[in-house]
Amino acid sequence: MSGHHDVLVTGLGALTPLGATAADSWQALLDQRSGVRALPGDWPEDLPVRIAGTVTADPVDILGRVQARRLDRGEQLAVAAARQAMEDAGRPEVEPERLAVVVGTGIGGVLSTLGQNELYASSGMRRLSPHAVPMLMPNGPAAWVSLDLGARAGARAPVSACASGAEAIAVGLDLIRLGRADVVVAGGTEASVHPFIVAAFAQMKALSRDEGDPAGVSRPFDADRTGFVMAEGASVMVLERADFARARGARVYGALAGAAVNSSAHHISASDAEGQILAIRAALRDAELEPGDIGHVHAHATSTEGGDLAEADAIAKAVGDHPTVTATKSMTGHMLGASGAFGATSALLSVHHGVVPATRNLRTADPRIHLDVVAGENRTDRPAAALANSFGFGGHNVSLVVTRES
Repeated sequence: MSGHHDVLVTGLGALTPLGATAADSWQALLDQRSGVRALPGDWPEDLPVRIAGTVTADPVDILGRVQARRLDRGEQLAVAAARQAMEDAGRPEVEPERLAVVVGTGIGGVLSTLGQNELYASSGMRRLSPHAVPMLMPNGPAAWVSLDLGARAGARAPVSACASGAEAIAVGLDLIRLGRADVVVAGGTEASVHPFIVAAFAQMKALSRDEGDPAGVSRPFDADRTGFVMAEGASVMVLERADFARARGARVYGALAGAAVNSSAHHISASDAEGQILAIRAALRDAELEPGDIGHVHAHATSTEGGDLAEADAIAKAVGDHPTVTATKSMTGHMLGASGAFGATSALLSVHHGVVPATRNLRTADPRIHLDVVAGENRTDRPAAALANSFGFGGHNVSLVVTRES
């Protein structure tokens, strides 16, 4: 590893339940708005869950119907977010062979898979889309982004459940450090708000079944939390080799200073503090930082009791109780494969702007959690370094460290 300021973040793009851009989504976090809403009236009445975080802009309107009809919704979101991120970065002039793409997804093109299967069952083979296979492939989002941008240094597709977007960013960091790319477009996407997926998560008793105000259901770290809220979205960032970015006079949000990816090998779906502690400590070592250097933590915090408690324990043991902590899934819901990338974006913008968004809906803090979770009002802070955690079913643990540009 070379110095921990060698990789800079120069562009951000996002389509989330909070906004049609990364900037709009960030402002919504600061305004403590919620993107969780009631699902349409034709949603199956026999399902116990009728709310989700759905994106505020239709990606079809961004891409156009001709291109969009060949893409799964998750692919559409990824391409739209990647275009935004490259525009935000000033469209760096980089050789195609030095431009890479890493876009992760937790489930892949499940809307297309289920939709095409239903069409086949009802109408036979002739009605299937000739684009069905590229629409359902988990590598589809990365592939389509690479095609859209003309990236030839690789199109990688981490599939690590809810840690996929964060792992994509970690892979992007490695590609630049290893000299395999000068610019990497990295992030995550997910579009799986479908009755079957919702029913499956509900059967695990992971989803909240609250029927009250949709905006108040996602309650990470709250004593009265009842489970997570499904959401969709995409979040992408542009990573650049530091000297490449500075040579072109790029606007810089901050540095991607370190990352760690590990596996707990503990349980297929239960959270494990031990594995998370190891990931956090490894990310700090990679960034050449000490626990006391971390001023802020963006928690994975899905609003499940086991998950929240395990992560709180991991943060306290690996970092301490001094950093400010926030949980933005209280506003977005859980965007699955996109959530880790958006968490990294939030942590980065907290470092960049000097403000930590408050956790929405935290009314009665769980007394078993001893962290400085920001609630009520945003916290004006100027952390020099922040940690973003992302964990997924299967024991996938990813921790990212972002810092101010030196």
